Amino acid sequence: MSKPVVLIAEELSPATIEALGPDFEVRNVDGTDRPALLAALADASAVLVRSATKVDAEALAAAPALKVVARAGVGLDNVDIKAATTAGVMVVNAPTSNIISAAELTVGHILSLARRIPAAHASLSHGQWKRSSFTGTELFEKTVGIIGLGRIGALIAARLNAFDMRVIAYDPYVTSARAQQLGVQLVGLDELVEQSDFITIHMPKTPETTGMIGAEQLKRMKPTAYVVNVARGGLIDEDALFSALTSGEIAGAGLDVFNSEPPVDKKLLDLPNVVVTPHLGASTEEAQEKAGVSVARSVRLALGGELVPDAVNVAGGVIDPYVRPGIPLVEKLGQIFAALSHSPLTSLDVEVHGELSQYDVSVLKLAALKGLFTNIVSESVSYVNAPLLAEQRGVDVRLIVDDESDEYRNVITLRGALSDGSQLSVSGTLTGTKQIEKLVGINGYAVELPIEKHHIVMLYTDRPGIVAIYGQKFGEAGINIAGMQIARTAAGGQALSVLTVDSPVPDELLDVVRSAIQADLFRPIEITES
Repeated sequence: MSKPVVLIAEELSPATIEALGPDFEVRNVDGTDRPALLAALADASAVLVRSATKVDAEALAAAPALKVVARAGVGLDNVDIKAATTAGVMVVNAPTSNIISAAELTVGHILSLARRIPAAHASLSHGQWKRSSFTGTELFEKTVGIIGLGRIGALIAARLNAFDMRVIAYDPYVTSARAQQLGVQLVGLDELVEQSDFITIHMPKTPETTGMIGAEQLKRMKPTAYVVNVARGGLIDEDALFSALTSGEIAGAGLDVFNSEPPVDKKLLDLPNVVVTPHLGASTEEAQEKAGVSVARSVRLALGGELVPDAVNVAGGVIDPYVRPGIPLVEKLGQIFAALSHSPLTSLDVEVHGELSQYDVSVLKLAALKGLFTNIVSESVSYVNAPLLAEQRGVDVRLIVDDESDEYRNVITLRGALSDGSQLSVSGTLTGTKQIEKLVGINGYAVELPIEKHHIVMLYTDRPGIVAIYGQKFGEAGINIAGMQIARTAAGGQALSVLTVDSPVPDELLDVVRSAIQADLFRPIEITES
């Protein structure tokens, strides 16, 4: 019997080939040679790529036997995940391969800015000896502000603590206990911006975080302060940054990522107080080897029918067909839970009620954590690192199953305790022959509506005219309400309203509506598809 064909489309380390083992027929092709790639995919069971090979709908259509696309790295811009999912092809990456490299590059940028290393090198290499022109500043006893205290942020904190810096951080999803373990003081974003001598940002790029360091934040910074972005292009408003750098509002910036790559607008690249690198966060030999070995192991698992922890679109492995449809539902419940949280999570129960309790549902616990962290950490979240992210944040997680479900065949509830002493719960189910994903409960309020991309959750005092107020406000702004559910426990008490809208709602409008109805809770929810 012939061995499955594993296609290597770009140069990978010998350790990657070794990690694949002897069970496959390994072939090589130049992934940038499109005709050769399409021909080679014809009988491939797996393809391993880096960033140059484009795996799109055309490539997937040319690969009828393909089971897995493995990206030896973090980013997946060159892989059409939606088309792969439609084709039933698993996509895996190496989400933790570059965390050390990214953390070290961040420290390198900070040191380069503090001691003006690139400018001094350029001057001396041109035959100039201008020691007095490159007086720098020490890191000792300076304050560094880390925005996003995930795995990379924590590594940076450890390294900068060794410089005897004061380390502060902003991360609304990290508990003070976890920050204390890292030797970090948690502060608000405004406080961090005002106090820091160096700011480094490590957040995911979402509608909420895009441009989170803009003109207002830059104006609050010290004129001697520096800002560094080695995470995602767009987290810093590039126009506002250029203005701040040229007007003397801040001292300098270190950038490894940009809005467009390579940068179309080169104005930041020409400034003398900016240190730039061409997206080198994962560009170390060690990171590349880790990435290759990691995805090789994932390919072995995928082709062997095992659970693949680093699958980004589907959970691989021996999962009962009755359980599998619940995975994307629970991931979305995790995202809804995170969006509704107003304080860091300390414990989480994943409750599975009904007929599902008769099956192995351990993957649903992983799915809940994956959804929970998807939009709140900078690194890619998978089934393997989601439990680690929970552990790092001091979150206790339990899986609870029972066969009782009064209204539905199955109900899955995420119930958590928050650091301020409050509790939060969200529940969902699958209904009908089409297995429609529905939200059926929030904090004990019974609702039933399909889970869509854009929702708004409101809690307010029940009184006449409230629906008319927010309906009018959204209508005037051109925001279409596609669905709505209102639940209450008693007339004149608290009412929970969940809206489905066809498009994101601007922050300014959200503030207007929140104030108009005097809402006690008012949260937009944006669902990110895996």
